This record gives sequence, C-alpha cells and structure tokens, in this order.
Amino acid sequence: MDTLLPFPAYRAVDLGERIQRIRCLVLDVDGVLTDGRLYYTADGEDIKVFHVRDGSALKLWKVAGGWTVILTGRSSLALTRRAEELSVDVMRQGVADKAQALSEICADLRLERSEICAVGDDWLDVPLLRQVGVAAAPADACPEVLACVDFITPCRGGQGVVRDVVQWLLSRQGKWQTTLEQAWQESDGWKEKIEPSA
Repeated sequence: MDTLLPFPAYRAVDLGERIQRIRCLVLDVDGVLTDGRLYYTADGEDIKVFHVRDGSALKLWKVAGGWTVILTGRSSLALTRRAEELSVDVMRQGVADKAQALSEICADLRLERSEICAVGDDWLDVPLLRQVGVAAAPADACPEVLACVDFITPCRGGQGVVRDVVQWLLSRQGKWQTTLEQAWQESDGWKEKIEPSA
C-alpha cells in the first residue's frame, strides 16, 4: 500500500508548463553532487569530491536569476566550503526531514513548491521529490526515485548531474543560449570571442 501523500495537483499540469515556473533548485548532496561514496581521513574527517561542471552550471543558473538550495542529511566542512565558493543561497546540513525543511525554505524565500525543481537519488528523497513542481535524478538513482521523477540525467551521481539538470531546465525555458551569452559577456573570454586579435 502506498503510504506517501498523493502527488499535488500541479504535478498533473503539462511538464512544459511546470518547467516554465521553475525558479529554484533544491539539491541533495551525496549521490547527486558527489558519487555517493564516503571518504574519511585517519582523523575521521570526511572528504567529498565535486564535479567542476556542476559548479559552472550553478553559476549559469544564478546568471539566469535562479535560486539554489542544498538540503542534505549529513554535515561536512568540505560541503560548506564548496557552497560558499558557489554562492549557494540556502544550505541546510544534518536535515532529517527534507519535506519539512522544504516548507520552511519556501516560506523564507517566498516560493511556491511548484516553482522548485528538486534533485535526489535515494529513497529518503522521495517525499521531497513528490512535493515539488519538477523532480530530477541521476541515472544511478534507486528505483523508487526513478519512478517518481520527470527527468533522469544521462550521467551518474557526481559526474555532472546538476549540469545536465540546469541545461535541461534553461533550454526548455528558452533561456539557455541567452544565459550563456550573458555569462560570456561577464567573463574575460567574451572579448576574445567577439573581438579576435589581429
């Protein structure tokens, strides 16, 4: 018997329409931003490996005006540092109930759940994934997650999942190319692209 709450009414709306409303990414960490494996030093400190393309994608997401939220059940100094590097808007570590945390974040950011795309990989993420406007998962997510998401990335966790999700969303919102151009304009490489040296 399915003991989960039913999908909200807005999940019955056409996917293309739902994607147009997305303003915020809510990301799990282990298995999404990382490959899910846990590394510890001899002192017991955990080590995380992040993919650089996920970082560049989150910068594009910010250029496009999007919010980024990290929700994770674990706590990590490495994650804190990475989130600071990427100017993540909200980060909550050690979260036992992600669905409850989502309610608080929506209130803080004045967002509707239908304006959120969540990315998760394991059964603990299912209640969260069922509450948002759009849900996504890496290719190696557990079957329970794969059964309830709108988009499955071509890559596995830690291999550029967020990059795939951001491009998928922005492309379908009609913003991918203009966001790239704006990001290029804000970088030093843009002048070389439009004004090649003689």
